[in-house]
Amino acid sequence: MNAPQLTIFYDGLCQLCSREIDMFRRRVTDGTLGYVDISLPEFDAKSYGLDAAAVNHSMHVKRQSGEIITGVDALIAMWQSVPGFRWMAWLTRKWWLRPFANLGYVIFAWIRPKLPKRSRAACDTGSCPTP
Repeated sequence: MNAPQLTIFYDGLCQLCSREIDMFRRRVTDGTLGYVDISLPEFDAKSYGLDAAAVNHSMHVKRQSGEIITGVDALIAMWQSVPGFRWMAWLTRKWWLRPFANLGYVIFAWIRPKLPKRSRAACDTGSCPTP
């Protein structure tokens, strides 16, 4: 199987983030999108060519070419790749909406760490208790 065209780095403990990624997974099943949960203990930002602090602060996606896209541009790249979300990419690219999208993103990036977290089952972290 080929590498995904776009790899999405997301916070699996963020409830809103996880729900959006779950929707993407249901809509895109052909392997063109890859997903990396940055909240897992085994996540190593350097192995992906990323800075750990930066990837925890703002949305990152990586194109198959190796190009890293962050912030609102990362959201646009994701939305453009998912049926049913392309209108959001189109709208966010509009010159008159972009400043508001950038401001909204900065605010969300600031509050995201303060939002309630999902609980993670022990098996999700690779440390399942043995019966």
